Amino acid sequence: MRLTPPSFIIFLLSFIMAGLVVAAKYFGVDIPVLTDIVRGNYFEVLLVSYLLLFFGVIIRGL
Repeated sequence: MRLTPPSFIIFLLSFIMAGLVVAAKYFGVDIPVLTDIVRGNYFEVLLVSYLLLFFGVIIRGL
């Protein structure tokens, strides 16, 4: 199996999701639509962020 770097879009989405979780949990940042999704589901959002980055590395062209 050959690993490839994720596309910039996949990396950016993963980075933004993880950053949103950290900002909402530790700094109390409130983004009107997204914070409602993240609040209370920190682990799940971080897991989705990691899986997105993981599949970006595993699947070529993603």
